[in-house]
Amino acid sequence: MIPGIKNIMLRYTFIVVIMLTLAVLIIVKAGFIMFAERQYWKDVADRFIKENVTVSPTRGNIISSDGKLMASSLPEYKIYMDFRAGGYQKSDTLLTNHLTEICQGLHEIFPDKSAQEFRKHILRGRRQKSRHYLLYPKRISYIQYKQVKQLPVLCLSPNQGGLHEEKFNQRKKPFGSLAMRTLGDMFPDMAQGAKNGLELTYDSILKGKEGVTHRQKVMNKYLNIVDQPPIDGCDIITTIDVDMQDIAEKALVDQLTNLEALSGVAVVMDVKTGEVKANVNMTRGNDGHYYEMRNNAVSNLMEPGSTFKTASIMVALEDKYITPDYVVDTGNGMVNMYGSWMKDWNWHRGGYGAIDVTRILEVSSNVGVSSIIDKFYKKDPQKFVDGLKRMSIDTPLHLGFVGEASPRVWGPKERKNVKGAVWSRTSLPWMSIGYETMFPPIYILNFYNAIANDGVMVKPKFVKAIAKDGEVLQEFPTEIVNPKICSDTTLTMIRTILRKVVSQGLAKPAGSTQFSVAGKTGTAQISQGTAGYRAGGVSYQVSFCGYFPSEAPKYSCIVSILIPHGPASGGLQAGSVFSRIAERIYAKHLYRDLAYAKDSTAVFVPKVKDGDIEEAAYVLRTLDIPGNSGIIPASNEPIWGKATSTSQHANLKTTKLNNKLVPNVVGMGAKDALYLLESNGLKVHLSGIGRVNKQSIPAGTTLRKGQTITLTLRN
Repeated sequence: MIPGIKNIMLRYTFIVVIMLTLAVLIIVKAGFIMFAERQYWKDVADRFIKENVTVSPTRGNIISSDGKLMASSLPEYKIYMDFRAGGYQKSDTLLTNHLTEICQGLHEIFPDKSAQEFRKHILRGRRQKSRHYLLYPKRISYIQYKQVKQLPVLCLSPNQGGLHEEKFNQRKKPFGSLAMRTLGDMFPDMAQGAKNGLELTYDSILKGKEGVTHRQKVMNKYLNIVDQPPIDGCDIITTIDVDMQDIAEKALVDQLTNLEALSGVAVVMDVKTGEVKANVNMTRGNDGHYYEMRNNAVSNLMEPGSTFKTASIMVALEDKYITPDYVVDTGNGMVNMYGSWMKDWNWHRGGYGAIDVTRILEVSSNVGVSSIIDKFYKKDPQKFVDGLKRMSIDTPLHLGFVGEASPRVWGPKERKNVKGAVWSRTSLPWMSIGYETMFPPIYILNFYNAIANDGVMVKPKFVKAIAKDGEVLQEFPTEIVNPKICSDTTLTMIRTILRKVVSQGLAKPAGSTQFSVAGKTGTAQISQGTAGYRAGGVSYQVSFCGYFPSEAPKYSCIVSILIPHGPASGGLQAGSVFSRIAERIYAKHLYRDLAYAKDSTAVFVPKVKDGDIEEAAYVLRTLDIPGNSGIIPASNEPIWGKATSTSQHANLKTTKLNNKLVPNVVGMGAKDALYLLESNGLKVHLSGIGRVNKQSIPAGTTLRKGQTITLTLRN
């Protein structure tokens, strides 16, 4: 072989070997990266190269009617360490040099872990050379995150110090459980959305719109490039008044605890606007305490009991079958209604005998109401049911809450279309007193609110506006369900009766000495379904629904309590809660302008004391009080004199003093009397408060310096 060719072949072979070796090394390295270092490079990719990353918007706030924050999204963080950031040797040296300070600082921020535990934890991550090492297991607040960022090394940028974070939005309620069921809840992972309440009803408004970003390297730096910015959610301004909600909740829970009740509802509504100012829904937990578990005011279907009697009587009044003085003989409090006994609460005491319609509602006579309705509507019961429907008592309100229930007022016509629903001869009399009907509490309240609102039925409102950055974008007007539920004549009669129910009837505990209240009690046995009313013991729904002040209604309110035992009294047990709520709201919110308390024709003249009348003259001139204060000159020395005043004017008269005689200080204030007497060399002893009523040394007595004079003062 030619020597030159041989050299070429050797070189060629050498190159081929090198190439094959490199190829093998590349394949081995690729395999090592794909399998052994897969997670490492995946973490790097996740941190530095991100395409089409969704950016969550900030969820809008829920705000009370008085401007207080009731629900808001606050950031929470999980913190991680990258032990390879900033050049491993350099960052490792920094970490080692400041490890004690870091661990002590973390312990002070998170006291549940000691500095030694943090040290062991950090050193474990350092040995693993992890790029995404969880520094603290729990989510931390923004304030805690800022405190961590102030520690040595951790205060550096993520690429140098290694500290980086994951941000989460967490829904917080500054007032805790107050109005919790009205506001609603979010899933722990807020990305899953809302569960219930206003959070769910207005989710599309509150949640905003997601944005999109990607990570891109620009001039050796990775930047988050915004492709589509997120649009934060709008705020909703509710009708809830925090103070009124707190008043209603405390009054209700106190009574529930006393009664060992199963649950209770208290709702307060603005008569004119329908704004729900308080919505309390309490249920007894296994631990005996009460919590807001369900929005029972909206979702709980119950037989209303005697609060329904008002509607029954209104139908008969509207049809002109009766008047308030129409008399019914209730006998001994018992009457046989088609084979079933209808009883008044006092039947064992002999009943009420012959009483008029007003008294029937005052004492909540079952016999009286059912006898009236059965007498006039038994031949055409559908007419009675249609009369109820004309008042829109069963009109669905569509309040927007998940689980919202609608009333059931079924007459013979409606029951034909409902499987298993049968109309019997006893249906009419029992329906007239609140059985065989089903209502959520807020529907009964809305009916009584219409009575208070001159017959105009408005829709209950929980949200009054949508806002963004403090600016109102949309207001929700008051919606009218029925412009007139009955005639003015019927309305006047029933409002008069409802006032007497509280002032003279069984609802006296719901009244107040500060203002008048109108309303009706309710006490109903709770049906156990097909098992009837007595299976497994008797439970009672006690309630009171009314409005205040009755002459010029401002608020309506319903209190409904479920108790597992007797005795049951809607007036005593629910009415007393109504009274406490109404009085506290009245004291806090229903104040009158002081201008109304002032008689513009009257002149208020203050009572002026004797003594230094120059000062009194200055005050009277400043207040523009009629009199002769203008003739008293300004002076640096006291001008002694006497004052006389009437309801119309005040006059001042100067007096001359003899410095050899004890002056007359009766009628002066303590300050002037003390000054005058001591300036004349007398020692003064004071007793009492107010004006000088008596002096121990009579005026006009020869003055002897050093004498002690006692002044008796009275208002």
